[in-house]
Amino acid sequence: MSKLNKTSYASSGVSIKRGDDLVSLIKPLAKTTYRKEILGSIGGFAAASLIPKKYKNPVLISCTDGVGTKIEIARKLKKYDTIGIDLVAMCVNDLVTLQAEPLFFLDYLVTDKINLKKSKEIFKGIAKGCKKSSCALIGGETAEHPNAFPKDNFDLAGFCVGVLEKDSKMLKNMSKKNDVLIGLKSNGLHSNGFSLIRKLIDKKKISLDEKIKKSSLGRVILKPTKIYVKEILSLKEVVSINALSHITGGGFIGNLERIIPDNLSASVSLMSKYHFHKELFTLIEERSNLTHEEMLSTFNCGIGMILSVPKDELDKTSKKLKTLNMPHLILGKVQSKGSNKKINFLNG
Repeated sequence: MSKLNKTSYASSGVSIKRGDDLVSLIKPLAKTTYRKEILGSIGGFAAASLIPKKYKNPVLISCTDGVGTKIEIARKLKKYDTIGIDLVAMCVNDLVTLQAEPLFFLDYLVTDKINLKKSKEIFKGIAKGCKKSSCALIGGETAEHPNAFPKDNFDLAGFCVGVLEKDSKMLKNMSKKNDVLIGLKSNGLHSNGFSLIRKLIDKKKISLDEKIKKSSLGRVILKPTKIYVKEILSLKEVVSINALSHITGGGFIGNLERIIPDNLSASVSLMSKYHFHKELFTLIEERSNLTHEEMLSTFNCGIGMILSVPKDELDKTSKKLKTLNMPHLILGKVQSKGSNKKINFLNG
């Protein structure tokens, strides 16, 4: 057969060598994240982990997530070293709402053509996020989709497994009557609401280059999602946490509703001025013409995680959060349902 007529895998746009080279780049990064329970290393068909011996009757907890169109902001700014942190954060923060200990993490990267320099930056972020959450990066998949994926584009997904004692009350993760709601400060937008942000950019209502907080708006909104694992796992050792809500898609309102039982409601102080990241969220509200309640249904509005704790443990919780250097805010309380709404906002 003539070489001119030969059709190879490489000629179709997929490079096995690029894939192998990427694995070689990932291996040393992954090794820095390993826990003592991890068996083997990256590169095999599957990965293995022991369950920590301290668990008497362990239950495995799993979750998966992505970072959505925040990736497009990273592409516009050509800054890829933090988007991997977002990926890990979105998964482990969901996991820790059950107060589970993260064990290991796997990733999925799909692109039209592997760019080793860009990919290495992404995986540096993933490794950094794993180390922040004491979670081992033990495997994943990188796929080239030539002619089926836009040029220079990519997408990310993550999968995390953790462990919890079977008798833990946190498998229910629901608030109780008279609980106090405490909001933990976010790092900014985190990884949700970016489709709206991109629409504002397209309509030229905001610019990634405009100045905010002695930086550019682009840099501010690309700041990685806060990882709350160490704070929550430390806190649960000294106080009783009845429920936790990770504020992601659906914003403050949609995610708080998820931990309020149908027979109860939350009474929350509606902050007319944002307590955290005031300049950022005020700018978005003004440029988008959204109402404050619409903002609360779209963004975290400065609150990345909500704790529901017994009223008599409020002081102990606040003191512990201060020792952990975790800025927080008392949001309201859980009470008997007085209307059809799960959340009732108070003026303030």
